[in-house]
Amino acid sequence: MINIEPLIAAFMVGLLGGTHCAGMCGGIVGALSSGLTDNLRNTRWRFVLVQLAYNLGRIGSYTIAGIIAGTFAWHLGGTGVLEDFPLGKIVAGIIMILFGIYLTGWWHSLLWLERAGAHLWRHIEPLGRRFMPVRSAGQALMLGMVWGWLPCGMVYAVLALAMTSADALSGGAIMLSFGVGTLPTMLVMGLAFTRFGRLLQKPGIRIVAGLGVMLLGVAMLLAKPGEHGHHAYPAAQTDDGHHGMHHHPPQLD
Repeated sequence: MINIEPLIAAFMVGLLGGTHCAGMCGGIVGALSSGLTDNLRNTRWRFVLVQLAYNLGRIGSYTIAGIIAGTFAWHLGGTGVLEDFPLGKIVAGIIMILFGIYLTGWWHSLLWLERAGAHLWRHIEPLGRRFMPVRSAGQALMLGMVWGWLPCGMVYAVLALAMTSADALSGGAIMLSFGVGTLPTMLVMGLAFTRFGRLLQKPGIRIVAGLGVMLLGVAMLLAKPGEHGHHAYPAAQTDDGHHGMHHHPPQLD
């Protein structure tokens, strides 16, 4: 069973993190729009379709990353690392607080993490160039799948949250929820990029969004064990090979 609390937290981070999206993904959204042919751009529904395809690819990559994170944490759980010490929850809470500070602009707290991810991005980014300029929804979908791996402190913060589930399905669901949270901002930027992008970059909006994410991080740190995520580890096997069940031979009268 998938807990609802991490899904809500991930969605809220994606929604509040729109100010970060404007800075990180604004360039690609602008390039996506400018690369379309005049005929495609003048056909509103086709233009929206391309925007949706790009975001579908991006969110798909987030979901895959969540599945990987959850699976990795599940293997750690098998050794008792996550069972005995809620390391994932603590790391996720701290990273969320740092990301909230990053959003406010007070301190570039997660810049080092994005720089670390840049090493991998250097090998992935050239793949995206093959799909530009975008002329079809299929190209936009593939470009989104590549761009979903862009080094981003916001994505890393939610990936840490996905790890706390220690379950592939739950990890994927958390990142999917996060991606859905980013969708309103990304779609509006795609349809009215210049005006909306400038609005999101206003200091007051960045501070409010950053404070909101910091509160989510604090709430995660203060939550009681088991409130976020669930123990998705296999039940301990007994000597007879059955999971978590003790079978006794029937007693004879």
